Amino acid sequence: MRVKVLSRNPDDYVRETKLDLQRVPRNYDPALHPFEVAREYTRALNATKLERVFAKPFLSSLDGHRDGVNCMAKHPKSLSTVLSGACDGEVKIWNLTKRQCVRTIQAHEGFVRGMCARFCGTSFFTVGDDKTVKQWKMESPEYGEEEEPIHTILGKTVYTGIDHHWKEPVFATCGHQVDIWDEQRTSPKCSLTWGFDSISSVKFNPIETYLLGSCASDRNIVLYDMRKSTPLKKVILNMRTNTLCWNPMEAFIFTAANEDYNLYTFDMRFLESPVMVHMDHVSAVLDVDYSPTGKEFVSASFDKSIRIFPVDKGHSREVYHTKRMQHVITVKWTSDNKYILCGSDEMNIRLWKANASEKLGVLAPREKAAMNYNQKLKEKFQFHPQIRRIAQHRHLPKSIYCQIKEQRIMREARRRKELNRRKHSKPGSVPFVPERKKHIVAVVK
Repeated sequence: MRVKVLSRNPDDYVRETKLDLQRVPRNYDPALHPFEVAREYTRALNATKLERVFAKPFLSSLDGHRDGVNCMAKHPKSLSTVLSGACDGEVKIWNLTKRQCVRTIQAHEGFVRGMCARFCGTSFFTVGDDKTVKQWKMESPEYGEEEEPIHTILGKTVYTGIDHHWKEPVFATCGHQVDIWDEQRTSPKCSLTWGFDSISSVKFNPIETYLLGSCASDRNIVLYDMRKSTPLKKVILNMRTNTLCWNPMEAFIFTAANEDYNLYTFDMRFLESPVMVHMDHVSAVLDVDYSPTGKEFVSASFDKSIRIFPVDKGHSREVYHTKRMQHVITVKWTSDNKYILCGSDEMNIRLWKANASEKLGVLAPREKAAMNYNQKLKEKFQFHPQIRRIAQHRHLPKSIYCQIKEQRIMREARRRKELNRRKHSKPGSVPFVPERKKHIVAVVK
């Protein structure tokens, strides 16, 4: 005799506590849910609208500097510590959790041109207009002790930038040339030069740590290998590059911030054309910094705004600005991928959320699940016209809005002129030049 028995697992339908929600069994057969897509579209639309409603990225302003903030550095071990240098030679160390300054040092006479922390986080280096490189302790001096640098190196020319090696007691400075220094010596291990112009910034590669990149005011981006005493290769652009930043996840990728309002992402193996041209700023781009995931970067511009770009997209996903913020000179993305710091002309450091509508603090499991679900819905319907319009719309200051409009008209006029020239010329005499190749003058090896 065969007996058929219905067997149910109580975990599927019984509540764990009487305060819990009733569990509802659901059949996932698509034939039983003919309006599922329409329902999901409505949910995606509502989620996109709510994302814009809750987009409040500005968190706080750290004020205390008496002159414009010229450079910043992150602490390699502590998320809550950040260093900033001003145009009056003052260096401040900030605690981000308390949002207050914990220490102030009068480091240089004139501008603090650059600063970087040692890889172990015990000390940091600053360079200034007084032709000195100084090493300072990260900890505050003991009671009765004077605030003095550990080491001071007096150079022959003004140093415009500094960066520390990610694993060894070696640092690089730039100015008239790129100098590689050992921390124990007062003269450089080697000096690298290619051309005769001043170099504005130098950066070590975080993965292939013996590689360096530098930007010079003769429109060059030069790559060096520390193991060789000569530069590797250089790329010459149409206009000057202010600084560059290496991708922390892909060893060969770096992004350069240029005077022609654009950012260029290069693969150092193929410098003939950039991987991507990022266009949205309406004035010179002064600084750039990657997120620790390597998927996005943030840029600071002379047009009084900062923008967040995905690495593989030509346009920004987010633009941050305030009425009081002036020309943004320096920007940093914190190591936990949550926040962005920017320093500007009007003596303030501002703290922003990296994701404008993200809820800070502890999330309940159901809240987290709902957010993930909404995120997937937004990705699924991101190309629908209405959702796309709401997701991309940003309110801009009038000055930026008018400049964007003006540049659009100029671009359209150039395109029309090129079409007319091609139409009235011999076939093939006016070649099509892709946007990526327009800005590169030459690559020298």
